[in-house]
Amino acid sequence: MPVSNRIWEPWLTRNGLTATYLSTVEHLIMPVSKVLRERKQRGQPLIVGISGAQGTGKSTLARAIGHACTRYWGWRCAILSLDDLYLSRDRRAQMARSFHPLFATRGVPGTHDVMLGEQVLGALRSGQCCRLPRFDKGLDEPCPRRLWPRVSEPVDLVLFEGWCLGLPPEPEACLLEPINELEALADPHGVWRRHVNRWLGGEYTRLFAYASCLLYLWAPDWESVCRWRSKQEGMLPSTKRMNTDELARFMLFFERLTRHGWRVMPQIADIVVRLDEEQRVLEVRGSY
Repeated sequence: MPVSNRIWEPWLTRNGLTATYLSTVEHLIMPVSKVLRERKQRGQPLIVGISGAQGTGKSTLARAIGHACTRYWGWRCAILSLDDLYLSRDRRAQMARSFHPLFATRGVPGTHDVMLGEQVLGALRSGQCCRLPRFDKGLDEPCPRRLWPRVSEPVDLVLFEGWCLGLPPEPEACLLEPINELEALADPHGVWRRHVNRWLGGEYTRLFAYASCLLYLWAPDWESVCRWRSKQEGMLPSTKRMNTDELARFMLFFERLTRHGWRVMPQIADIVVRLDEEQRVLEVRGSY
C-alpha cells in the first residue's frame, strides 16, 4: 500500500517531524502495520511491545504505528509507556531506604508501579474502560489522575513501549563486577544491581508477558544512545531539563541493562530493527 501524503503530512506536523520520516513510514511502519493486521484475532485486542534503549524513538514509533492502524485499518488504538508507570519521588525514597539509595532515581526495574501496569493492560485486554497513566519527567512525578487520558471503549491494538521491555534477567555471574563509575562508587558490592535483576526476573516478567508480539529497536552503540537522549532532554522546557552532568550520571543507571539488551534481545524479539548512528533504519528482520 503506497504511503499517502494526505494521511501522513498532518501527523508529521503534529509530531514535529519532517518529510524524511516518510521513508521510515514506508519501510518500517507500513510493513509492521500489515503484520499486525494479519496477527489480529477477532474480538480480542493485540498487545504489542516496543523495546529499545533510551532515545531510540520508541514513543514516536508507537504513535506512528497507532496512526497507521487507525487510518488504514480503522482500528482503535491505545498507547502505554513503561515510563508513565514510574513511582512518585516519595515512593522511590521509601525504596531507597528499604533496599538501596540508588532506587531514589527513576529508571531501573523496581522504580515502576508494576501493579498499576498490570491493571491497565488487563483492563485493555478485557475491553474495559480505564485511564492511561501519565508521568511528568520534568517534575519527576506522576501526573494527577484527573489528567490521565480515558479509554472509554474496547480497543483493537495496545502499543506498550519501554526501554527494558521484554528483557530477561542477567546471569548472576554478570553482576559480580561493576560496569561503570556509578556502580563502582555507589554499588560496589552489587546490592542495587541484584535487586534490579531480581525484579526483572519476577514481577516485570509478568508485566512484559502481556505483549504477544515484541519489536526491538537496536541502537548501534552507547555513545549514540547518550547523544539521542541528550537531544530529547533539550526539547524539555529549560526549567525542567537536566544539565549535562546530571544527564550523564542519569544515563549510567541505564547502561547495564542497555548493554544486556544488545546481547539478548535480537534473539528474543519477533521483529528487530537495526539503527545507525543517525537513527536511520539499517535493517529490519523478523516476522515479515
